[in-house]
Amino acid sequence: MSLKDNFTPDEWFKIMAGPGRAGAAVVAASPSGLTGLLAEAQAIAAAVRESVSREGRTPLMEAMAADLLGQPAAKAPEADPARNLDEVRAQSLEAVRQAMWLVDAKTSAQDAAAYRDMLLSVAQRTAEAAKEGGFLGFGGERVNDRERAVLDELRSVIGGPEQEPRRAVVTHETPPETLPEPAPDGSGNSN
Repeated sequence: MSLKDNFTPDEWFKIMAGPGRAGAAVVAASPSGLTGLLAEAQAIAAAVRESVSREGRTPLMEAMAADLLGQPAAKAPEADPARNLDEVRAQSLEAVRQAMWLVDAKTSAQDAAAYRDMLLSVAQRTAEAAKEGGFLGFGGERVNDRERAVLDELRSVIGGPEQEPRRAVVTHETPPETLPEPAPDGSGNSN
């Protein structure tokens, strides 16, 4: 039984798409020109490739590498298309949160740490891939304030290196029942 068998096809798609969505959140925060977008897309691909090709990779990274190398891409589940860049960023952050939750819930702590590292690497390298705010290639900054804000959001969503790794905890979200008012005599009986 492979690690991938722990997930439904939809869940596996979310996990496989997580790194791209982490990069998309950064791109949406501060879109670059055409050459910047190409550099950011290359940074996403390079960071994923390096993460799944590392020596001593975890079973999750092995399964992801096998899918990236051997199988055609899965069909994306139906989703509402984003209408603007803020929605792209928000949808991407939510997709990353869901993917990280699945990995936390259904894999080992080592797999979760490797996936978290990959997501952070993709986001950081995407942010650093193109200068923002320059003119004709002069000036600008490698990572601007909007990209730094998204990197901080991603760290809070997935847990950054300075934070303790979070294991998924499912909590019961049903509000507690309202208790009846005590009887006038204080006995608790309603009679």
